[in-house]
Amino acid sequence: MGSHVVCNAQKPHVVCVPYPAQGHINPMLKVAKLLHVRGFHVTFVNTVYNHNRLLRSRGPNALDGLPSFRFEAIPDGLPETDVDTTQDIPALCESTMKNCLTPFKELLRRINTREDVPPVSCVVSDGSMSFTLDAAKELGVPEVLFWTTSACGFMAYLHFYLFIEKGLSPLKDESCLTKEHLETVIDWIPSMKNLKLNDIPSFIRTTNPNDIMLNFIVHETCRAKRASAIILNTFDDLEHDIIQSMQSILPPVYSIGPLHLLVNREVKEDSETGKMGSNLWREETECLDWLDTKCRNSVVYVNFGSITVMSAEQLVEFAWGLAATKKDFLWVMRPDLVAGEEAAIPPEFLKETEDRRMLMSWCPQEKVLSHPAIGGFLTHSGWNSTLESLCGGVPMVCWPFFAEQQTNCKFCCDEWEVGMKIGGDVKRDEVEAVVIELMDGEKGKKMREKAEEWRRLAKEATEHESGSSVMNFETVLNKVLLGQIPKADHN
Repeated sequence: MGSHVVCNAQKPHVVCVPYPAQGHINPMLKVAKLLHVRGFHVTFVNTVYNHNRLLRSRGPNALDGLPSFRFEAIPDGLPETDVDTTQDIPALCESTMKNCLTPFKELLRRINTREDVPPVSCVVSDGSMSFTLDAAKELGVPEVLFWTTSACGFMAYLHFYLFIEKGLSPLKDESCLTKEHLETVIDWIPSMKNLKLNDIPSFIRTTNPNDIMLNFIVHETCRAKRASAIILNTFDDLEHDIIQSMQSILPPVYSIGPLHLLVNREVKEDSETGKMGSNLWREETECLDWLDTKCRNSVVYVNFGSITVMSAEQLVEFAWGLAATKKDFLWVMRPDLVAGEEAAIPPEFLKETEDRRMLMSWCPQEKVLSHPAIGGFLTHSGWNSTLESLCGGVPMVCWPFFAEQQTNCKFCCDEWEVGMKIGGDVKRDEVEAVVIELMDGEKGKKMREKAEEWRRLAKEATEHESGSSVMNFETVLNKVLLGQIPKADHN
């Protein structure tokens, strides 16, 4: 990627708007850094709630930014609180959709009257924050939507409207949640094979016709057609057919991932841009020293992401299942992991596993997954986690929680052959058996080889001038963000 030094006085100015949850902020910050090192002035817009959380977790100066990389905040429209948990997702979706456009336009107006920054020339927004399209249109600047899901997850969302048309959603009543019904074959989503209703993102399985998430997804995917382009944090070799079949129903779709590999290549870790972080919980890095003392592929890494909540019973089953494997494990346990209470781990479990475990509340996951000591990952199948696992060559045990995690899990297990699934009602014996298979079994070995192959392909996509993600990123940059292509040219 040649270095684009922008010589004219007018630097391009991108406004980046992530959806206000951890798994969306992280990849958007990576896109922002990549644009910043290419000479863009960046304005990164968090919600006031998350802006304040970042100041608490990363220190009062964490969001001072740089002269050419500014952090701004707009209210999310929800009642103010200052607890450190992920907000209620449906409430947040409804609120951002209804309340954020006005403060966002206000912010753009304020930025554009400042003498010391170039005028806003483009917007990159999360696909779930499509209200920004109205503001970009008003300004007459291109907008790229960044869907932070997998391509397979996004493809499923794009067809939610059909589930409703076909009467498959909302479900008539709870009785439809039977195994038989959930096994209904879904064979009408282009390029997605062997799917059952169970593999479709969870929001489809509601009995409420006014379900916020169901309607939100239909609304946001419908609006996606208005973007100048769409970017996805995936790579061509992994999801080629799905990305191809999206092209006919959407503006041009570009895979530019895995983003963390592009960032590692382009942004020096100790540079000012490299040091900017976006974790809403304090990261604990001692785990890396602990991993340094372990043998290759010997440690199980356990992390259910930033949103999953489980019951106290499920936590206990996971704990004893892991203990029974006799393996070393590193378990990230967010303070709010258990619904409505502190994550309470049985003291006997702590005693029994004392010399072979490390528990922490948050960690630098990308570094953990690329550490040679990690042999397997027990995950909720969130997309960032799945992609980082593939890039580390680490096979997975999947326990999907919600949203498109079910779809990611299905593809991990059946299409990419790097995962095994655990049932929703966790049982310690199953946890033990599956983890042992993952770490020591024949199937685990095959999955590890497969993960290693994906790791190689992910590197190829991001490491060379001719890598598919590198070239796609260039195209988005030159044609869309710098090119000011009027929207009409796409049709």
